[in-house]
Amino acid sequence: AFLAHAALEAGEGQAEAWEDCVQLMSLHAAKGLEFPLVFLSGMEEGLFPSQHALNDPARLEEERRLCYVGMTRAMKQLYISYAEVRRLYGRENYATPSRFLKEIPAEAIEEIRTRNGGFQTPWRATDVYNNDTSAQVDTGLSLGARVRHDKFGEGVIVNIEGKGEHTRAQVNFESAGVKWLVLSFARLTRL
Repeated sequence: AFLAHAALEAGEGQAEAWEDCVQLMSLHAAKGLEFPLVFLSGMEEGLFPSQHALNDPARLEEERRLCYVGMTRAMKQLYISYAEVRRLYGRENYATPSRFLKEIPAEAIEEIRTRNGGFQTPWRATDVYNNDTSAQVDTGLSLGARVRHDKFGEGVIVNIEGKGEHTRAQVNFESAGVKWLVLSFARLTRL
């Protein structure tokens, strides 16, 4: 009931009146509108495109067009999200990212992964600064360490995963934002 009402309320008249507010609407209601920032969530096979569209080429093409509509509503920034694990109808399902994401040019994508997925304990900012020895890797770098990179500048390590030459770190750089770097290639200098 709420979404049906929200879909009826969202539209051209509301877009300008509530410019500095979060607006929730369907992709159909978003046609013809533009926003500085757009979030598309649930970009998973079976959700978008829907399970019904997977077996019907005409429906699949219509959902592809709707996806394009959603993406082109963003004037400055577009965030697209999907779950790796989703609880649906009381069951945990491993989700596959939407096929529509593969149609986006690689150079237009900056992938940002959450520290914890699924239903694990939520991440807290204090976890970054625990400097526990179990978080250390071969390079001597650990969570919370301040580092410098030749291209990205200074930042803080907020996540580390993998082992040996495959160890990678997620670094929140002051000027370049969040980046994943393979430590054996990254040439990070501890500050």
